[in-house]
Amino acid sequence: LLVSKDLGKHLLEVEDLLQKHGLLEADISAQTERVQALNAAALKFSELEGYQPCDPQIICNRVSHVQTCLEELEELAGKRRKELEDSRQLWTFFQEMEEAEAWIREKEKILAAKSCGRDLSSVLTLTNKHKTMLGELGNRRALLHQTMKKGEKILAKKSFSSVGIQEKMREVCLRWKKLEEVTGLHQQRLEDALNFFQFSAETDDLVAWLQDMYRIVSSDDFGHDDYSSQALLRKHRAVVEEVEKHRAAVLSLRKQLALLAPDHRQGVDVQIRVVEVEQLYGEVAEVAVLRTQWLQDALAVYRMFSEVHACEVWVDEKEQWLERMEVPEELDEVEVVQHRWVGVGGGGGGASGVLEPVGDLPRVHLVRFESLDQEMNSVMGRILDVNQVVQQLVDGGHPSSEEVRACQDHLNSRWNRVVELVENKKGQLSSVLKIQNFLLEC
Repeated sequence: LLVSKDLGKHLLEVEDLLQKHGLLEADISAQTERVQALNAAALKFSELEGYQPCDPQIICNRVSHVQTCLEELEELAGKRRKELEDSRQLWTFFQEMEEAEAWIREKEKILAAKSCGRDLSSVLTLTNKHKTMLGELGNRRALLHQTMKKGEKILAKKSFSSVGIQEKMREVCLRWKKLEEVTGLHQQRLEDALNFFQFSAETDDLVAWLQDMYRIVSSDDFGHDDYSSQALLRKHRAVVEEVEKHRAAVLSLRKQLALLAPDHRQGVDVQIRVVEVEQLYGEVAEVAVLRTQWLQDALAVYRMFSEVHACEVWVDEKEQWLERMEVPEELDEVEVVQHRWVGVGGGGGGASGVLEPVGDLPRVHLVRFESLDQEMNSVMGRILDVNQVVQQLVDGGHPSSEEVRACQDHLNSRWNRVVELVENKKGQLSSVLKIQNFLLEC
């Protein structure tokens, strides 16, 4: 048993031989105690005085021989154990290398079958799995490094043939290097796919935002009065600021596209998508500018209508008052008209006069023309402003040009009527004064 050359053909067999050898060593140890006791008892016979049943030298030689055989047996047992332990190290090395190869083959199949995902979510999932595999790869790398050190120690002992060990180490090292290359390539593909799908997702978000902005800036709601138009114009200016802020994002799409992997950036769909985003942004910006002008025009129209209404209120008051007014026919009444006036308030800021009675003089209503001239100059300035705004709207092709022009014509005709009435009243008053002065002189 101790001189057997069978050191096992695999790790399990070596473990079994070591277990049997342990039992053998225990048996030798037990026999050693018995041999030691027998040798001690035999040596006592060689020390007897007087009658000696056997030659003491023979006893000593036999004890020495038995002790030598026991020592040789223990030496063989120790040598056998060392050989079996060396064999266990060898087969442990081969088993660990086989496990490393099996793990490498498994990962190669996984990497060969893995896709790079169909969308951002699947790419993120694959990226997380790949990170987990990279952690496993790091752990396996450390284990393989330890196994390689074991192989180098076995080669240094020169207990076994180095051909099989070196061949196995070289084969596993090559497969490991190839696995790391494939892993690196797959990681690069995942990163390229992640960049592409992130770019696509950001582009889709930008398109959706631009479509929302287009619906907003293309609205046909321009308000129904001065206040609502102002509110819409404020909101629209905020929208225009947001659109301008996104200009940089749209302009950077070309640069981001150039940074993508060739397989992704050369795709027709992604290039068309970028062009669509640029065109859509251009349309949004263009319509936003038009809506700004439309809102400003609407605001100008509503303000013009408000100003026209104010002017017409003043014109209505003056028309009614002028038509009811009677020119005095007596000189004394004319003089009183010229010196005793109290202003009559009007809704349009107009001024009129009420002649207060003096003694038995009748109450006479007449325009205080100097004050009225000042009012008319002020109102005329406002009407000229209205005419200027109308001309600008008509020249700009405003969709409500006909309505605006009709409003302008109506206001101008009303104004001309008031001017005519005032001139008539002035003429009548002047005639009365001339007649009365002529009669006084006569």
